[in-house]
Amino acid sequence: MSISNSNSKDNMSFQELIDELKKAEKALFDLRFKKATRQPFKSHEIKATKKEVARIKTLLRDKV
Repeated sequence: MSISNSNSKDNMSFQELIDELKKAEKALFDLRFKKATRQPFKSHEIKATKKEVARIKTLLRDKV
């Protein structure tokens, strides 16, 4: 999961933000699944992905 500039997300439409949120939540699920099954993964990505989900949810809340 790459960390993108929040300014680019400010210009996204509501539907694009929902799509980004779905991708981020799926990535978070996959990371948690890897952790639970003891597969190799980068533990710092969980924290970064959770913050990304929070950023997108904040932008969605502001657009409504």
